[in-house]
Amino acid sequence: MRLADRQTIAAGLLGAVAVSSGVALTATSGWLIVRASEKPVILTLLTAIVAVRAFGMARPVFRYWERLRSHDAALADLARERTSLYAALIPLTPARLVRRGRAAMLTGVVDDLTDRVEARVRVTVPAVATTLTAVFATVLCWLVEPAAGLTVAALTVVVALTTWVAWRVETRGHDDLGAARAEVGRVSELVTSQALELQAIGAQEAATGWLDDAHARLDRAVRRQVTGRALAAAVLPAATAVATVVCAVVAAGSDRSAPVLGLLVLAPFALAEVFAPLPDVARALARAQAADRDLKTLLDAQPAVRATTRGRVLEHGSVPHLRLSGVTASWDGTRRAAGPVDLDVAPGSVVAVTGPSGVGKSTVLAVLARQLDPESGSYTIDGTDALDLPLNQVRGLFAIVDDEPHVFATTLRENLRFARPSATDDDLRAALASAGLGGLDADLDTRLGTGGRGLSGGERARLSIARALLSGRPVLLLDEPVAHLDHATAVAVLDDLMAHRGGRSVVVVSHRPEGLHGAHGIIDLRDHAPMAAAG
Repeated sequence: MRLADRQTIAAGLLGAVAVSSGVALTATSGWLIVRASEKPVILTLLTAIVAVRAFGMARPVFRYWERLRSHDAALADLARERTSLYAALIPLTPARLVRRGRAAMLTGVVDDLTDRVEARVRVTVPAVATTLTAVFATVLCWLVEPAAGLTVAALTVVVALTTWVAWRVETRGHDDLGAARAEVGRVSELVTSQALELQAIGAQEAATGWLDDAHARLDRAVRRQVTGRALAAAVLPAATAVATVVCAVVAAGSDRSAPVLGLLVLAPFALAEVFAPLPDVARALARAQAADRDLKTLLDAQPAVRATTRGRVLEHGSVPHLRLSGVTASWDGTRRAAGPVDLDVAPGSVVAVTGPSGVGKSTVLAVLARQLDPESGSYTIDGTDALDLPLNQVRGLFAIVDDEPHVFATTLRENLRFARPSATDDDLRAALASAGLGGLDADLDTRLGTGGRGLSGGERARLSIARALLSGRPVLLLDEPVAHLDHATAVAVLDDLMAHRGGRSVVVVSHRPEGLHGAHGIIDLRDHAPMAAAG
């Protein structure tokens, strides 16, 4: 985890100037008040008056400048690292991520990454500013009165130790807190995504109870973890008060002038504001370190596919010839999920893969789509080993339609343009008509999903097919696309797809006979008796 770079250090220096200006403002104001009480000639106070004004203006100016520099650096780093994270996740998708759950993945790519990047603003910048200001104040007090300098130094050491203890407590309790946060996310995702199903079976109260239990666990974890911050919040003011009293005692026995002694007494008080953010620094550091560990655990997973950036470039727009020869595959590396499978998909052909649940039908599609690499055997595209072709290019050949198409809570237009952002409204209407949804094309601004128009199971399947056709990709992979539809609707959906596939190759996985009558070849994985598909 990188906590510092040039911009962050520069922001820390600006923060040090801002904080030091605040300390100097308090100290100079104290000197000015005491000196003015002696009723000197006003001209002797002009320098102090100007200094108070200067420090008063410098403090917000440099603080604003520090915020601009630090947040500019942090936001740029966040955008850069999020892009890098998404790129690193591509070879892991979906084989190495599917078991983590949506809530855990969302926490990883949003919260954990944000915590790690924000550490440069929430840890490095205040740490640099506090350290430099404390050293400056200690040296200044030492030069005026050595005993006062030692007192300020002792205060700084106590504050540092208290911050370290707070960090240790935060770190120790972070695993429990992380597990509790993940549980809240998991239950919340379940309750929101399956709200209709829970209502249908009368389980709303039980689901609410699950959510209450998860939040109660999170509340207990938070209470345990904030002990360190509470300790620091109590110790820092107490230590500052003790240091102020000690400086007052030192000043009482000093032969320095009254205004200078006032400056010494107020020095620890002025440092209280400098030390105030340190409990939050300890918390931010603990969270960033835990987030960094979680991200490393995520990214250290062995990729399920070999990502190649170089290789032969496939001809753009052509329908490829796909061939699996003796392919076996496994999701976890220990248990075979499919194979051996022989499959020949000639350009423009339709191949059906059948068999009962658990024989590896979806696994075969995952191998074709380069979501999973074969354990043995070969997979070629136009005669070239698919593993030697650029991963993004191979994945770009396929449009996938599964049995649970997602409908985004936005307009019909945006639900379709997800497949091809550059599509015009005419393209969208043509795709809807081809998928048998011509009745929806009257108003592309109709909202779908949560808070909008509901879609039947058949309409959801057709919407997914419309996306696949709109994408323009040359191979369609259909994973149980009509599994939840009645016979008549299933036949109608698949017939519309076959009629409008426009020369694309189609590989359809199904354990039902509907729509398979037009296939050029059928492979039954149950008896491992593959039949090559003719062109």
